Amino acid sequence: MYGGRVSKASPHTEAYGITDEAVSLMGLARALTDDDKVKNILRDLQRELFTVAAELATDPSKYDLFHQHFTPVTEAMVDKLEEIIDELETHFQMPQVFILPGGTPSSSAMDSARTVIRTAERRVVSLSEVGGLTNNLILAYLNRLGDLLFVLARYHDRDIPIERATGERV
Repeated sequence: MYGGRVSKASPHTEAYGITDEAVSLMGLARALTDDDKVKNILRDLQRELFTVAAELATDPSKYDLFHQHFTPVTEAMVDKLEEIIDELETHFQMPQVFILPGGTPSSSAMDSARTVIRTAERRVVSLSEVGGLTNNLILAYLNRLGDLLFVLARYHDRDIPIERATGERV
C-alpha cells in the first residue's frame, strides 16, 4: 500500500505479513466460539488490524498519502483496548496460576493469535530500528492487543474447570 514493489523479506513485508496471520487466527477463534460478545470483539479487532497492516505497508515517504485516505493508529485506539481489558476483567477472576493454552478450541486460537501479535510487535521494533516506522503508536497498539487477546481467551474460558485451563491432570 503506497509502497511500490518491495522484497518479501523487507521489514515492512515482515511486519504487515505477520499482522495478517494474526487476523486469520482471530477469524478462526471467532468461528469457533458461540459467545457473541467474544465474536464482536474479535471482529472489531480484525478490522482494526487491517488498518495497522495498511499503515505498516506504507512507505514512510508516502505516509502523507496514506493519511489522506485512512485513519492511522491513534491513542484512542490504544486506550479502547485497555478499556475492553478492564471491562472483561470485571466478569471473572484472572487465574493466579500458569495457563496452558488448550482449554477450548476458540481460546486456543486466541492464544495463538496473541503469540503471533507478539511476533508482529518484534517485527515492528525491527522496522523502527531501520527507520521504517512512521507511527510509534502501532507498537503500543500491538502490545495492548496482545494483552487483550490473553484476557479475552481467559474470559472465554471463564466457566470451564480450572484444571482444563491449566492442563492439570484431574
